[in-house]
Amino acid sequence: MKLKHLILVITIGLTSLVACKKTPNEEPKPDPVATRADLTRDSIFLYAKEMYLWNTALPSYETFNPRQYTSKSTDFLNYEQELVALANIAINPSNGLAYEYYRYTSNGVNVIDSKYSYISDIADKNPVAFVPTKQSAVDLEGNGNDFGIKLIPYGNGNTPNDANDFFLYISAVYPGSPADKAGLMRSFRITKIDGVAIGTNYSSEVTSINNKFNGTTIALEGTKYVDDMPAGTFSATLNKAVYKSSPVLATNVFTSGAKKIGYLAYARFSTLSNSKPDIDAAFANFSASGVTDLIIDLRYNGGGYVNTAQYLINQIAPSSTNGKVMFSEHYNALMQSGQAKILANQPLLDANDKVQYSNGRMITYLDLDYSIAGNTERFVKAGPLDNVTNVVFIVMGGTASASELLINSLKPHINVKLVGTKTYGKPVGFFPIKLENKYEVFYSLFQTKNSLGQGDYFAGFTPNVVDSYDDAGFNFGDAGENLIAKAIGVLNGTVSTTSSTNKVMSIDGKSVNKSKLVAMPSIGGDEFVGMIETNHKIKK
Repeated sequence: MKLKHLILVITIGLTSLVACKKTPNEEPKPDPVATRADLTRDSIFLYAKEMYLWNTALPSYETFNPRQYTSKSTDFLNYEQELVALANIAINPSNGLAYEYYRYTSNGVNVIDSKYSYISDIADKNPVAFVPTKQSAVDLEGNGNDFGIKLIPYGNGNTPNDANDFFLYISAVYPGSPADKAGLMRSFRITKIDGVAIGTNYSSEVTSINNKFNGTTIALEGTKYVDDMPAGTFSATLNKAVYKSSPVLATNVFTSGAKKIGYLAYARFSTLSNSKPDIDAAFANFSASGVTDLIIDLRYNGGGYVNTAQYLINQIAPSSTNGKVMFSEHYNALMQSGQAKILANQPLLDANDKVQYSNGRMITYLDLDYSIAGNTERFVKAGPLDNVTNVVFIVMGGTASASELLINSLKPHINVKLVGTKTYGKPVGFFPIKLENKYEVFYSLFQTKNSLGQGDYFAGFTPNVVDSYDDAGFNFGDAGENLIAKAIGVLNGTVSTTSSTNKVMSIDGKSVNKSKLVAMPSIGGDEFVGMIETNHKIKK
């Protein structure tokens, strides 16, 4: 039977998980001098030793020495440092780097992080996995608490480090947010913030812009653009607020020759209850409009819940796929064989956070089925749209996890093409382990594979049509937007080899060649990156 997975809870008696454990199933010995933080460091290692996808690559407790991670200023940072060290051990033979190797630059310093596994502080609302120092604009339950804007600065032929002019566009507005209620939308260009003109020096202005968008109130002025043409001005004062948001950013139906093409811009795989109403409405409209081809815009979608991805997959797939394998989840051998005994410490909670019992015995996560057969999902057609033969996905570097699962699961069954830039590369998923009732650890626990056994896209998917220009001068659902136009061209077989960005436009009296505009790091509107499993089966 299917059960809703909430969280794994580590019992308060952490002395049961201590340093003396040498093998995954050896009985540990108590350590009377260990601190709570020592025991948590032990737990991070011991759970990884049994549950981590690449657990056989991990060294012994003595070799790894989890209690060495004490140099940071807080327990959380020490735990994070330990987890990153664990995650950078297993080597991907295809490139000689760790599967989870991830490097970024912070204040001019190169930082090594983990690409998939992470730890979060429960008190830190809306954490973004794998995006250091940032938070998601809207969480996976659809809750936002900000202005509701994502921004892209475009340099006029510059790199992000050049100190020359730039143009700041709104690239997304989240439904229900203060920005949405104020009438702002993607394609508007901001020229003043709190009465101060911006756009002359990126490197000296970007910190101030970030700070202002992380504040509680902001006044914006600028120019409206419709189809890349100036269409008046706007001004709005926004106050940070709590709001509920749909993950559906836009829908449309394009008529292109004899084709009816349905378009869906989808921000995140939020809970099914949050996603389902607008997904259902979109596909009902697609069916009524006679749509036969789809464009699914995932350019900012970092993933979310597996069951929501399954729901969207079943909306897209034809009924001829019913009963066929959609994808399977592959845990490590110890998990598959039911020998990850550490899970016996973890009670399975119901939807009300209550411990569950069977015949007077507490049900634990050791009672769950982690076999491949028990974690193979099959198509069950949903929704009225039943004649789709071609799907084009718009993707970028932030397209990850459940988004990639959606793409990979459909590939063996219908004609799938990609437009944009290489995706993130995350064929692994997780569920959280709770430590000290304060932290949640998300290890890479399983790898997903489609019906052909394909799932090694750790470097991401390379699009059929590679084009990096995210043209925020057009709104979502506008056929003139660069990547949407390319997607329509793919479906019609008329993809132009000349980039649509090779045109000159006038911005504030300046003649700007759009092919020379460089998209700089986005501001605000970050999305959760990950793939969370919420349904498990009890072993028979």
